Order: sequence, then structure tokens, then C-alpha cells
Amino acid sequence: MTEVSVSPAALAESLTSLRATEPLIQHLTNRVTINDVANSTLHWGALPVMADGPNDGPEMAHGASAVLLNTGQVNDSLSEAIYETGLAANELGVPVILDPVGMGSTPTRNELVERLLADVDFAAIKGNYGEISALAGAEAEVKGVESVGEYDEIADTAQAVADSADTVVVASGETDIVATADAAYRVAAGDEMMGEVVGTGCILGGTVATFCGGLDDTLTAALHATLAFGLVGERAAGDEYSGPASYHTNLLDGIWNLTPEAASDLYVDLDDRVERIA
Repeated sequence: MTEVSVSPAALAESLTSLRATEPLIQHLTNRVTINDVANSTLHWGALPVMADGPNDGPEMAHGASAVLLNTGQVNDSLSEAIYETGLAANELGVPVILDPVGMGSTPTRNELVERLLADVDFAAIKGNYGEISALAGAEAEVKGVESVGEYDEIADTAQAVADSADTVVVASGETDIVATADAAYRVAAGDEMMGEVVGTGCILGGTVATFCGGLDDTLTAALHATLAFGLVGERAAGDEYSGPASYHTNLLDGIWNLTPEAASDLYVDLDDRVERIA
């Protein structure tokens, strides 16, 4: 398979494409992080819309460039909207991205995600180590929406999910894994402060959806989205902050400031940040 370039020039090209096309990214997501997801989508250069009603959701998919389905909050109305919007997007040929928040924590969430996997085709699936492991039927420990425990085989697990769902998988953790059935990449970018802010996983899901909506190749989109967000997390920690709240501000500002020109100047070589491991 063709290797994905992760050079500064390639990342800058992806960011340029986002700003040039301004893709409309539809989010059906949870109320806890909805504002951060909307703002981060806008800061990447896309247009966010948070249409999540049982009727409005499928209708809005007609104008969307990508649709994100986030299961961070589950109720009957939102669950049905998520399901119906996924089906509508498939019929329209719009890429659908799944963020199975809390998969493995409750039967209700598990049933919704399993229903989605059975009936909806996904361009990409993004979850933390625990959620991706739960999708694979492997042992996982998920408390609420947080992944805990050890996941030494996460690359193999991500590839198994990618193979079974015919998709690209992003497994987020201390280091991120981006996998297809044929390849797996380890992305070493980010900062531990990202774990001190509620919603960074949701922002990553929205980032993956945004890049998928603006780029033609899904693997490139997933890799560049994961790398770009990790680099933003590092830059946010490099600026002055006094705690999680000010770091959070730095993080959102960092997305806005990661212009194509800034990406070109980030590092001489980004290849050491992305390692093909399978």
C-alpha cells in the first residue's frame, strides 16, 4: 500500500485543503463538550453544525461533507437521531465517523454502538484504548467514559476492528494508534495536560471528522488529524498556563494558530513522530 506522507509540507497541504473547501461537518454529540467540538471544527477551517434531532439530523446530512456520531450521551431521541442520520449519510455517500464514547461501560451504550456497526458503514472510528478494545470484544476497563488499565496489544486490537468494520481506526491513549486492516501507525504527539481537560477525546473525534470531510483519502485524514491535534496539545503546554482552564484556552487557540504556514515551520521532519509498526 502507498505510504502516507507526514512531512510538514504534507500536513500544511491538508490544512490548506480544509481552509480552501470549508467542509460542513455535522456533529451529533454530547452536551458536555459540544461547544469545544464546534469551536475546534471552526478553528481547523471547517464549518460546524450540531443538528441532532430525529428529523433535522438526517435532513442536514444532505449538505454535510462528513458526519460525526458521538455516543457520549444516550437517550431515546438522540440515539434514534444518531442511527437515522448515519443511514441517511450512507445513502448520500457522506463519510460517517463514529466516536463510541463509553462503549463497554453500560448495556445501553453497547446496544446502540452494536446497532450502528451492524447497519452503518463508517469511514473512520475513533475511540480511546478501552472503547476500541470493547469494540473488538477484547478485555477492556471503561469507567464512565474513561479508559483505564493496560492495553499492550492495542495496535493489533485496532487492526482487528479496522478489518471487521472495513474502516480506519484511531485508538487514542498515551500514544495514539491509527490502523487499517493492512497497516498500523504509532503517533507520538501530545501532552499529559490533555488528560486534565474534559473533552479532548471528543475534540479529537471532531478533528478526525473534519479532516475526513476535507480530504479525499481517509487514512491520510486520520493520520494528519491525529498528528495535528497532538502537536497542538504540545504547543499549548509550551505556552504559559496556570492550570487546566488556561491550558484549555491555549489548546483551542493552538488549533486556530496551526495555519498551513505554521505547520510548515513546526519541525524539520515529522517522520520520527509517526512510526509504521505493522
